[in-house]
Amino acid sequence: MKIRIFNIIKNTKVEGPGNRYCIWTQGCSHHCKGCQAIHTWAHDGGKVMETNDIILDILNQKNIEGITFLGGEPFEQAEACGIIAKKVKKQGLSVLSFTGGYLEDLKLDKKNKLLLENTDLLIDGPFEIDKTDYSRPWCGSSNQRYHFLTNRYNEEIFIKYKNKVEINISKNGIVFMNGMGNFNKILKKINLEKV
Repeated sequence: MKIRIFNIIKNTKVEGPGNRYCIWTQGCSHHCKGCQAIHTWAHDGGKVMETNDIILDILNQKNIEGITFLGGEPFEQAEACGIIAKKVKKQGLSVLSFTGGYLEDLKLDKKNKLLLENTDLLIDGPFEIDKTDYSRPWCGSSNQRYHFLTNRYNEEIFIKYKNKVEINISKNGIVFMNGMGNFNKILKKINLEKV
């Protein structure tokens, strides 16, 4: 199955528990005010990949605890994400999924079933700029909720993990910042502008 991807980072420490393989899906209809990832909104952006190619790449990685789906909106490509999630879970990896929707609504659409069944930790809710709050790991606003859908993770994550940011520079000089925090403040400190 094909999936439209904005970016993949094969090993990161800031997008969920432990070292993770992160998949930013391309396309999002939520358009949250103040979103730090507006470059992932367009449904015709990014690149199209095969889920099997991504699965093979994930399984070839060393020292990762699991995968993280973010975006964009992973549940707008729930079937493809679900296929990836199911395969990597069978190999003992964990799955963290972000969504700008709410779990109660996601459960109403059968296309979301496979991804929900194979997600260990779901963080739901749109980013709400008037509720900006970076005090909890991986969340940007206080309305966002954690759902422990399996027993793989629990409330201990709130003690063990804090929000952090990584800066990656590609071979061709493109700077990519990921993680959770006040990106505008960080960019100001290092004298860069948000693109």
